[in-house]
Amino acid sequence: MRSIWKGAITFGLVNVPVKVYSATEDHDVALHQVHDADGGRIRYQRRCEIDGEIVDYEHIAKAYDDGDRTVVITSEDLASLPVEKNREIDVVEFVPSDQIDPIMFDKSYYLEPDSKSAKAYVLLRRTLEESERTAIVKFALRQKTRLAALRVTGDVLVLQTLLWGDEVREAKFKSLDAEVDISDRELKMSASLVASFESDFEPEKFTDEYQDQLRQLIDAKLEQGESLDTAATFGESEESEDDGGEVLDLMEALKRSVEATKAKKAAPAKKKEAKKGA
Repeated sequence: MRSIWKGAITFGLVNVPVKVYSATEDHDVALHQVHDADGGRIRYQRRCEIDGEIVDYEHIAKAYDDGDRTVVITSEDLASLPVEKNREIDVVEFVPSDQIDPIMFDKSYYLEPDSKSAKAYVLLRRTLEESERTAIVKFALRQKTRLAALRVTGDVLVLQTLLWGDEVREAKFKSLDAEVDISDRELKMSASLVASFESDFEPEKFTDEYQDQLRQLIDAKLEQGESLDTAATFGESEESEDDGGEVLDLMEALKRSVEATKAKKAAPAKKKEAKKGA
């Protein structure tokens, strides 16, 4: 990995120099647009709407338009802002970790010590672990002031940028205004269904099936040199129209789900017993 930024975590008189790395990466297959008739690549041109000229990237600036006037903001203007020059990750407060709603999390970054001694880094990490708190920090990255949560994963400090409070929409739905009666029996059956699905989360068990199938499709096309019937390739059947089958009530649906899950879990055990008896 290559660091994307260098700075220092600061709280009080403590200064912890760090390197910042992107913690995630995109695994989607990269596709581009082409003309369906001949496969020619579709290119987008940066054309000025006033003189019709195609503009080179180095001559493109950012601007703000209030409806009547346009103010051009150059790269030099942005670089001159004091906040952008600041290389400090400033700790604002330490809060209980469970007070941060996951909906606020945006992007994640790993922090590596950037000094000969990792003592200050380890001290901060241990302090966060033992206090069971998360540091709320502010810093500037790529021409934006960021709010972030600084926490620990394993033996590494992780910086997770947060959405600002006014960027999270309020969830208010009229369909939830009316009172809904849930019986004890329904709640008990629902809890039983949840229990039948209980497991420890292991991210490596899950794969992006769509991207896997897309790669298979691309490989097949490259190998055969012709378009393929994706439905035949992946064994998909045509969608059938809704035949208006029976509608199950909630309790019956819960009951069948629990039974199906139990049967699914019991199947591997029966196979093992059959092998032993063979």
